[in-house]
Amino acid sequence: MSLLTLSGIEAFYGPSQALFGVDLSLEEGEVLALMGRNGMGKTTTIKVICRMLRQSSGSVTFDGKDIGALASHKAAQAGVGLVPEGRRCFPNLTVHENLIAAARPGEWDFKRVAELFPRLEERSDQMAASLSGGEQQMLAIGRALMTNPRLLILDEATEGLAPVVRQDIWAAIARLKAETSLALLVVDKSIRELSTIADRAVIIERGRSVWADSFDKLGHDVTERYLGV
Repeated sequence: MSLLTLSGIEAFYGPSQALFGVDLSLEEGEVLALMGRNGMGKTTTIKVICRMLRQSSGSVTFDGKDIGALASHKAAQAGVGLVPEGRRCFPNLTVHENLIAAARPGEWDFKRVAELFPRLEERSDQMAASLSGGEQQMLAIGRALMTNPRLLILDEATEGLAPVVRQDIWAAIARLKAETSLALLVVDKSIRELSTIADRAVIIERGRSVWADSFDKLGHDVTERYLGV
């Protein structure tokens, strides 16, 4: 049984339809790349999964249960963790306060997050606003992990970061895949880095799922058709 299943998802922003039929599934411990050009519906799909946007039709099933009627905080409590685009750390809280604000009981605590991102321990007493962009991204990932999710969603987690920091983030994601049973849903534009961690990919085009298969079958013809400029 899949941990997460979206079937026939349609969704609107007011009168404007954004999703016209999104289907995807994700197994426990699997890494799924959610791909597509800008504006094609990736973040909207994430909002539906996290219950920040209600679908108009279709179903969202998590751990065998229909979560379509849940509020967003209930979806988080059920085990859906989000690292949002733009990081959205609490700027006037310290690193440690940001992390414990979201904490729920489980194997992920401050010590384990600090093992994944030692820089956060070094800066535990600093205000989040004083961190670099890369450090804020580490904090956003750590904060999501502190909720002890079963599914971790990373929405453009490396966008706009310096190359050396991007490498640190990708290394951390690889560790999560290798060392935990977390399911990971990753939105990113870098096919090269995704190829090192993703088991499968789903491509969204104009609010529809148009391609889904093993990542190693993502050939040049598919990338040119759906991901090229």
